[in-house]
Amino acid sequence: VHPNVSQGCQGGCATCSDYNGCLSCKPRLFFVLERIGMKQIGVCLSSCPSGYYGTRYPDINKCAKCKADCDTCFTRNFCTKCKSGFYLYSGKCLEKCPDGLEANNHTMECTSIVHCETSEWSPWSPCMKKGKTCGFKRGNEVRVREIVQHPSARGNPCPTTTESRKCIVQRKRCQKEGKGKKNREEKRKKSNKDESKETRQESKGRAARRQNREQRENNNKTQPKKRKAPNKEQDLTPVDTAH
Repeated sequence: VHPNVSQGCQGGCATCSDYNGCLSCKPRLFFVLERIGMKQIGVCLSSCPSGYYGTRYPDINKCAKCKADCDTCFTRNFCTKCKSGFYLYSGKCLEKCPDGLEANNHTMECTSIVHCETSEWSPWSPCMKKGKTCGFKRGNEVRVREIVQHPSARGNPCPTTTESRKCIVQRKRCQKEGKGKKNREEKRKKSNKDESKETRQESKGRAARRQNREQRENNNKTQPKKRKAPNKEQDLTPVDTAH
């Protein structure tokens, strides 16, 4: 072992020196050179820092730099995040997206162009005028549809979602406000009144029948029983004409 090389290192180093820092790392750690001013020192990390990608070898695991336009990368030729001013597409960082794609400034990626999509039209509404369906001959009816997919920045814009057309209805008078409700209330009261009247009449009829029945029973109790008249044919005694 070189005199300047120490094996009692800290920070994950397997071997180190006072001047160069880590010279090798413990198993499963990545070796990377960090620049401090004009000097580079070795450090051992559990994962590579931003702008580097890791490569494992039998004797050492190293962190290598990504391309200049990459912020993070999986390999040198496959970027996973681009630096400001570039858009990610298929592992590459581009200043301008290819044809048929658009730049997404939120994710900084090239994405497919999305066009607007709408639902089917609803049925036409009843013919109305000033919010009413009566009291006029000509009015308007409306139908609507909903947006089911909003477009992207370069996508086709959404069409109108409301349509109106003129309509003709048979003229009819409008009921006064509250008149229909009043009529229903009056019918209900009249029905209840009729039911109550019928109930009272039935009760009076039952009471009258009961009173007549009780009166007949009382009359039967107070009147004396009539004796049956003798049968004249039976009371006649034959006359003995022999004497």
